[in-house]
Amino acid sequence: MKLQIITPTGIEEHTVEAVFLPGAAGAFEVLKGHAPIISALASGDVRWRDASGEKALPVCGGMVMVERDVIKICAE
Repeated sequence: MKLQIITPTGIEEHTVEAVFLPGAAGAFEVLKGHAPIISALASGDVRWRDASGEKALPVCGGMVMVERDVIKICAE
């Protein structure tokens, strides 16, 4: 899957196996083949797992869109 993270400081892109998100209605995980979704994000850590291990980025909120194994996050 492809993960794109857009923040005020720039854009990051990663190839990932899983993404863990602090959704406004509760945390959730995105795996390959996830149904399309748009969700607000709460404050917390966006975590993802790739070939080299797990990484995290703290966010203060934002939005996420998942479609066709592409995860786009716009975060503060």
